[in-house]
Amino acid sequence: MKAEDSATDSSAIAVSGGRAGIRGDDPAGIRDDAPAGIRDDGPMGDRDGGPARRPDDTPAPQAPPAPSAPRIGTVLAVLGVAAFSLTFPATAWALTGLGPWSVTTCRVVLAALIAGGAMAALRVPVPDRRHWPGLLVVAAGVVVGFPLLTTLALQTSTTSHAAVVVGLLPLTTAAFSAVRTGVRPSRVFWAAALAGAAVVIVFAVQQSGGALTTGDLYLFGALVACAAGYTEGGRLAGHMPGWQVIGWALVGCLPLSLPGAVFALLGEDIHLDGRTVAGLLWLAAGSQFVGLVVWYRGMAAIGVARASQLQLAQPLLTLVWSVLLLGETLTPAAPIAAVAVLVCIGVTQRARVPAGANRDNRP
Repeated sequence: MKAEDSATDSSAIAVSGGRAGIRGDDPAGIRDDAPAGIRDDGPMGDRDGGPARRPDDTPAPQAPPAPSAPRIGTVLAVLGVAAFSLTFPATAWALTGLGPWSVTTCRVVLAALIAGGAMAALRVPVPDRRHWPGLLVVAAGVVVGFPLLTTLALQTSTTSHAAVVVGLLPLTTAAFSAVRTGVRPSRVFWAAALAGAAVVIVFAVQQSGGALTTGDLYLFGALVACAAGYTEGGRLAGHMPGWQVIGWALVGCLPLSLPGAVFALLGEDIHLDGRTVAGLLWLAAGSQFVGLVVWYRGMAAIGVARASQLQLAQPLLTLVWSVLLLGETLTPAAPIAAVAVLVCIGVTQRARVPAGANRDNRP
């Protein structure tokens, strides 16, 4: 009887000890009502398979993301917009001594040589096969489509008029981004973007006397091509550096752009002077390569939709360059449009964009 009583008492003590909580003679024990994953059933760890942990242990805090990353991305996108704002004045300079096809093909060839030389010097590996369809979209939209169509448009349109029409590019890019990535910005974002686009349209119609020209059709086609290239380039910039995105797109166009440049130079009248050379060099180095490098890096950091709204300031900058470099005269409506567009930019930059907006733009 005593042996049985002793065994019974031992069992009772073991059971009550497991329920009583942490005992002084059992430092490894943890009370039964502890959350799952903290309880300890023995020296090997908890029941969930993880290591044993005392109730007063707390997980190490994770480092928050660098707060300067969005600022750097915004600065890079602004630098890209500043570079793009000189594209139309540089194109007008280049057209003084070259034909439209010569300007388009030569700028691509020169930019491809710059990009190819940089990638060869740094021994940049060839992109994966899965990235080449996106690079072809960038090449078709940004490298060939937009430069060709805008150059053709500037044969009949003024630089200031073309700049205002292309001011619709942010809205077009945001629409392409929503379709491509599945992201839906907030209603405030879209309302501000549409308001900015409406200002641009009213300004363009007022400048052209209420009628669309052939140059406007070229410009609208350029909007679609460039928006597709920007959206795909911004997505690819999350998987490879932005300068490699545009670099491989330029190099991929060499088999077509190089013979195209030869035929264009042989078939069009050429009268080289300082303005022509300066305009062509800026188109190749500034607009076609450096500008797109910083622009894609900026889009990868802050998202395609939000970065595209910064381009609402591009036509205003181009208007300033058209006065300073080309001697064009601005209408009184320009300052009013400038203020309205800047207000729209401020609203879109503060509007809520879903966190998934950058999901396809980050590594």
